[in-house]
Amino acid sequence: MTGVNDDVPGGRELLRVEGVTKSFPGVRALDGVDLTLRTGEVHVLLGENGAGKSTLIKMLSGAHRPDDGRILVAGGPDGAHDGPREVHIRSAQDAERLGIATIYQEFNLVPGLTVAENIFLGRQPRTALGLIDKKAMRARAAELLRRVRLDVSPNTPVAELGIARLQMVEIAKALSLGARVLIMDEPTAVLTSEEVETLFGIVRELRDTGVGIIFITHHLDEIGALGDRVTVLRDGRSVQEVPASTDEDELIRLMVGRDIAEQYPRQRPDEPGAPLLRVRGLTRNGTKAGPVFEGIDFEVRAGEVVGLAGLVGAGRTEVVRAIFGVDRYDAGTVEIDGTRLARGDVRAAMRAGLGLVPEDRKGQGLVLDASLQDNLTLARLDRDTRGGLVDRGAQRREAAAVAGQLKVRMSGLAQPARTLSGGNQQKIVIGKWLLADTKLLILDEPTRGIDVGAKVEIYQLINELTASGRAVLMISSDLPEVLGMSDRVLVMSQGRLAGELSAEEATQDAVMELALQSPNGAAEGPKNKNESAMEGSDVH
Repeated sequence: MTGVNDDVPGGRELLRVEGVTKSFPGVRALDGVDLTLRTGEVHVLLGENGAGKSTLIKMLSGAHRPDDGRILVAGGPDGAHDGPREVHIRSAQDAERLGIATIYQEFNLVPGLTVAENIFLGRQPRTALGLIDKKAMRARAAELLRRVRLDVSPNTPVAELGIARLQMVEIAKALSLGARVLIMDEPTAVLTSEEVETLFGIVRELRDTGVGIIFITHHLDEIGALGDRVTVLRDGRSVQEVPASTDEDELIRLMVGRDIAEQYPRQRPDEPGAPLLRVRGLTRNGTKAGPVFEGIDFEVRAGEVVGLAGLVGAGRTEVVRAIFGVDRYDAGTVEIDGTRLARGDVRAAMRAGLGLVPEDRKGQGLVLDASLQDNLTLARLDRDTRGGLVDRGAQRREAAAVAGQLKVRMSGLAQPARTLSGGNQQKIVIGKWLLADTKLLILDEPTRGIDVGAKVEIYQLINELTASGRAVLMISSDLPEVLGMSDRVLVMSQGRLAGELSAEEATQDAVMELALQSPNGAAEGPKNKNESAMEGSDVH
């Protein structure tokens, strides 16, 4: 079943973008973009990282102003006009008055306030005496929470909520504004399958009430399940509008401007080299419920990509963070190219040739407000320092070389890392370790939130790393990615290694059978849908 709404052609036009352009120093972010949105439809905005999606939605939400072109909105402020008319959106308040609400990947909520206070922040209902009417605010918030199927008290502090619930609060906040246009930027990026289905149900209900929704996603399987129409952006231009039922291969071709003949272009070594990483008996004690991980033994050899698979909570990330020295372990040893590493010593791990690309690239992999040059050279700062002074010329040459090698889309090395797209940010994190002469690179969720074109570039980079005699240990919750890019797959279950599979043996069924093993070796099903983080259908 597709998400196509047969009534869309007759739907009233809510929003029209005509020939919009926007330039920043050294970059033309938008170049004549067109887009229309109708009542009661989900219009998917699709494109690679850096295609212009974020710039366009920031323009519609008042953060940026177009250099040229027009934005037309039906209804006007407070519904004063019926037909689309040209508007100038200079602030978030302007967007709100026009009925446009945006939910970004990074939520705009205040952790220290309650759910109700966040929903009505700056717009609290007042009593006749001008005081905040907390009773009325809670009652209205409770009704909005029921609409988005969120079973929490309006008095709950936002800091106590998980990602999925925070998203529902954002939707409730948008509904409190009377939004007729709802823009959702990568809303499913960190949700489980069950949470995604709940979100989709709410989106469909909003669509049925006449709300127009602009939905941004990298998950191509979501488009047919939810969307009505798709506008594809490439290099700042709107290249085509197509039905949401369009074949995924055609959508990929439109996004990247070429056919992707092979989704996972792994170039496997004829024969792996000597072990670069040896882990023996790695154990971290936990609570009465059991250890965080226990008795972890494996090797990664030069030229190899070894995948580390498992369900949420299996201990994959905890193991690699301990190997790198970020987190403690209580027993066992880690060796890099024959050198035994001291426990909890990140500097020693880096000096020995170990690198880690963490799953949270923004929070742990980058200094967001620092320049690209500073981020790229951060892991080799000691080598570029002489007599207490940093050789900025050497840094500039090194950073320029690796940025060129990785084809980073940027205005220049002085550009802050925060301003790059997700795919280009990931290239910077990986480039940092290339400059540090890393022998073994740990990649934790290397392509999460990255479009299909950037994914293939990351995969080709993995091939280059292993062809040069380095090795990769890769964690991914995207099981097809693990199967497609790994030479061997290690499967974890409840803090233990349940088994190892060669590339030929590794199938989705074989991996899941190991991942569902209990500590005594018997298979057991996941307790609920939230327990599984390996989505076999999540093929991008």
